[in-house]
Amino acid sequence: MAISLEEISTITAKGQTTIPKAVRQALGVDYGGRIAFRVSDGGVTVCRADDEDPAIDSFLSFLAADLKRHPEAVKALGPELAARITALTADVPVDLDDAIDGDVAL
Repeated sequence: MAISLEEISTITAKGQTTIPKAVRQALGVDYGGRIAFRVSDGGVTVCRADDEDPAIDSFLSFLAADLKRHPEAVKALGPELAARITALTADVPVDLDDAIDGDVAL
C-alpha cells in the first residue's frame, strides 16, 4: 500500500511557499532541488523534476543513431586497453553510494 502524506503550506504575497520537510524528504529533494507541479482535473500533483541536459540528450541521440547506422563499428575493448584502464584506476577509491562533492546536477 502506498504511503499517504498531507501537509499544509501557506502561499506568500509573492506567490511563494515553503515545501514542508516531510514532503521534501518523501520526494527526495533538498536545497536547490527541483520539483514539478502538474495540474489536472482540479487537483495538483507535486513530484521531483527530472533533470534534463539538452547537450547530453542530443549526444545520446546522436550515438544511438550512429550505432543503428554502423553497428559494425562497435568493437570489444582490447586486452591492452583494459589492462591500462585497470592500472590507471587501481588506487582510485570508488563508492557509488557516496555523495558527489561540489556543484553537480544529476
